[in-house]
Amino acid sequence: MVLEMKVPSPGESITEVEIAEWLVEDGDYVEKDQAIAEVDSDKATLELPAEESGIITLKAEVGDAVAVGEVVCLIDTSAEKPEGSSGSSDKKEEPKKEEPKKEAPKKEEPKKETYASGTPSPAAKKILDEKGVDPSSVSGSGKDGRITKDDAVKAVPSMGTPTGGSRGESRSKLSMLRRKVAERLVSAKNETAMLTTFNEVDMSAIFELRSQYKEEFKNKHGVSLGFMSFFTKAVIRALEMYPAVNSMIDGKEMITYEFCDISIAVSGPKGLMVPVIRNAENLTFRGIESEVKRLAIRAREGEITVDEMTGGTFTITNGGVFGSMLSTPIINPPQSAILGMHNIVERAIVRDGAIAIAPVMYVALSYDHRIIDGKESVGFLVAIKEALESPEELLMDGNVKKALEL
Repeated sequence: MVLEMKVPSPGESITEVEIAEWLVEDGDYVEKDQAIAEVDSDKATLELPAEESGIITLKAEVGDAVAVGEVVCLIDTSAEKPEGSSGSSDKKEEPKKEEPKKEAPKKEEPKKETYASGTPSPAAKKILDEKGVDPSSVSGSGKDGRITKDDAVKAVPSMGTPTGGSRGESRSKLSMLRRKVAERLVSAKNETAMLTTFNEVDMSAIFELRSQYKEEFKNKHGVSLGFMSFFTKAVIRALEMYPAVNSMIDGKEMITYEFCDISIAVSGPKGLMVPVIRNAENLTFRGIESEVKRLAIRAREGEITVDEMTGGTFTITNGGVFGSMLSTPIINPPQSAILGMHNIVERAIVRDGAIAIAPVMYVALSYDHRIIDGKESVGFLVAIKEALESPEELLMDGNVKKALEL
């Protein structure tokens, strides 16, 4: 019996996928549930498992776009599993046929140089002068090596000092996920009135808390006490204060959400992925750190599902892990705002009327000015700054041990 394997639906609204890589070769024997291919949708990369055991016949090439429900391979379930090697080593080598000896090509006699060799004709000289080309860099094709008008027309001006280095290039097709990300980014730039506001955060208080409790926190909960839980908690507090930032436009209406589904931008092997922490307002520091770790691992290992990246009411992205000092993050549509974190650098600040050295992070909020006014955007970012600089009071209700479940 020959089984037709069709592309399953990766999720609602997805009608097409792309074959990213075949993990088996045509004619291989595959086991049931063995991963036979990786397919890219516009939201994630998914593995395609074999539905039955048997000999596989591939019906689609790498890079092919195939519709959901289309046949991509056949599996002959009646075929028996071969024993040992494929038998390719048992083939007798055919004796090599001796190729007839080719006669060496006759060498062309070099052209004799004369007084005209390398000298441009009057017409050629005029063209070379206009182009700014040195005649010594042009090979003459005329009689006795003279530079002709045609040589001068074809001469290319030097674009700098020749180095003799490699000038190769390569071309590769963008994955469906990368193309979709590009499409959404351009859409966000073209279809929103996007502005960005900036502020700086003194991270001293968070540094002190992490230094004091991170070992105890990790030993008890099995996850690190990172910066993301503090930022997520600060975002949730600010969203409650400024609900317009937790909204999005739907036609002529504005939808404001009473929950906080926080999207966390993660750099994966296939490009940028944005898994969502659902109802983050109900999670503790431990809960947020555990969920961030779980989603980040799944994204980086290519196991993230479409459902885990669908939705989200607000996004946090951290360019600081790559060393970014400052940036203007692009809104993740249809959301209306995104918070950009950056690297932490010791800077001179004024504290209590005196100069002090403190770990400082620049933060950026990009927002859709169509529904978020300047007052709300600036107020939102100030609320983030206040919460991060006074986490014990504003994020932990004055009880660090209880907040960290220690």
